[in-house]
Amino acid sequence: MLSAYRSIRHWNRYREIITIFLRHGFGFALDQLEPGWNSLQGIFNIPTLKNIQTKPENRAMHFRLAMEELGPTFTKIGQILSTRPDLLPPAFITELSKLQDTVPPEPWEKIYELLTQELGKKPELVFSAIDPKPIAAASLAQVHTAKLLEGTEIVIKIQRPDIIPVIEVDLEILSSLAKRAQTTRWGKIYDFIEMADDFAFTLRNELNYRREGKNADRFRKNFSKESHLYIPRIYWDFSSERVLVLERINGIKIDDISSLDIAGYDRHKIALHSARITIKEVLIDGFFHADPHPGNYYVIPGEIIGAMDFGMVGYLRDKDRFNLIRLYLVSVALDAEGIVDQLIRMGAAGTDIDRLKLIDDINRLLNKYNTLALKEIRAREVIEDIMPIAFRHHLQLPSDLWLLGKTLIMLEGIGMQLDPDFDMFVVAQPFIRQLILNTLTPNMGWARSALLSGTNMSELFSRLLRAGNLAVDRIERNEPFYVDLNNTDNIMAKVDRLFTRLSLSILIGASIIGLSFLLANSAQSLWNKWIPIIGLFMIFIFGIGLFITQYRPRNK
Repeated sequence: MLSAYRSIRHWNRYREIITIFLRHGFGFALDQLEPGWNSLQGIFNIPTLKNIQTKPENRAMHFRLAMEELGPTFTKIGQILSTRPDLLPPAFITELSKLQDTVPPEPWEKIYELLTQELGKKPELVFSAIDPKPIAAASLAQVHTAKLLEGTEIVIKIQRPDIIPVIEVDLEILSSLAKRAQTTRWGKIYDFIEMADDFAFTLRNELNYRREGKNADRFRKNFSKESHLYIPRIYWDFSSERVLVLERINGIKIDDISSLDIAGYDRHKIALHSARITIKEVLIDGFFHADPHPGNYYVIPGEIIGAMDFGMVGYLRDKDRFNLIRLYLVSVALDAEGIVDQLIRMGAAGTDIDRLKLIDDINRLLNKYNTLALKEIRAREVIEDIMPIAFRHHLQLPSDLWLLGKTLIMLEGIGMQLDPDFDMFVVAQPFIRQLILNTLTPNMGWARSALLSGTNMSELFSRLLRAGNLAVDRIERNEPFYVDLNNTDNIMAKVDRLFTRLSLSILIGASIIGLSFLLANSAQSLWNKWIPIIGLFMIFIFGIGLFITQYRPRNK
């Protein structure tokens, strides 16, 4: 039986969770999770709910309703699960995408008390005015408009009082359930414990408004040269882990088409700007806004997009972005086997996967889009077609990549509202080409790899020198030192080839490093344009020499 069920501290919350899921017809899942469930029904005093049934086609809807009913922690779980089509069937993903994170606001008296506690003084000593009625109220926080003493308009994001203890209880229960689920047949496919840990990490980060403020500052720095994105200023003197004070953006919501038209904004330009900004976040910066719904974007004069709410962000390492580019290249080539190989290389598919069935499914997907022009392909449709394949074959891409998929769907939806002819793939092409060029040409990444190889080579030389010193010491002490002198000509020939290859490899590595620095720092003069060409020619000659020494006929 679940050890967590015996936790007296969380007894009522366990009972509430079980009751709600039973009421929505998920008793069958409890039977699989806990074989001893029958003996627990009487303890929890809910025997009449055991036989409640829901039609299979309605289970996804009831699952969403149950998550909403269970409160902020489970609402957030549902929102995250909506980005993971590898874990749930497509119908559940669609339903969870509808989760509403709007709840009645807390009374102003409680908010005022928390604000006073966080500021260390009465709010009226910091702000000249605060509107007690929030402009937004979600499960974790609510937002009030205010003014600083000098008159600057701001917004204050305030965490709901007493929300942290509630969430910590739910996270502890979630961890307990994950450990139990890991022992079931599902645990052989999914790492539930890691999922629970990742979710807890994500939610705790979202509850830390200092981190959200730092995310905003990082976006501002990344887009310091971008004139069509505006990131509000964070007022750090008045912000804390539970209160975030930031500049107010006065504009038109990006999906308020009629107001944009009345104001005379060019909707085509706004769509292009939003797409270019998001694609730069993903492919260049590897740090993207992961909640780009229309309520988080406003348009201000000059077709400038004002962004807000940086609590949910995604990260893509260089390795992730290069893997995406490789996946893109084999997909464009309609190479289903290459796609499977790349998925295995990325760790999304295990080596024990049913390779032939996965190739067949991917081929069907590729054939569907083979005859379509890029402007006819929609990211939402592609991702929705990928979902059942991912679920059927248990493809487990990193959570940030699924989050990216949801981000692209939202971006495309905004773009299509603004401009029916919006084509996200056309906007992405220059960034994709640049990333491919960076991958294939000598750059600092190459230099770093060469330096690491050089470090390994120096370690090899050090070990050879130590071994040589030990051998000399044995000779000086007249200790036995056995050397087989048979077939010495063949041995010396091998040693000669070895050191020739080693020398050429070092020269090639040094040339690549030097060429990388020259490319990074060269000016526009004619001479500096010829230096990379000469360098590439030298590397080519060294490579030919290495090839010849590798494959020339050996003397017997």
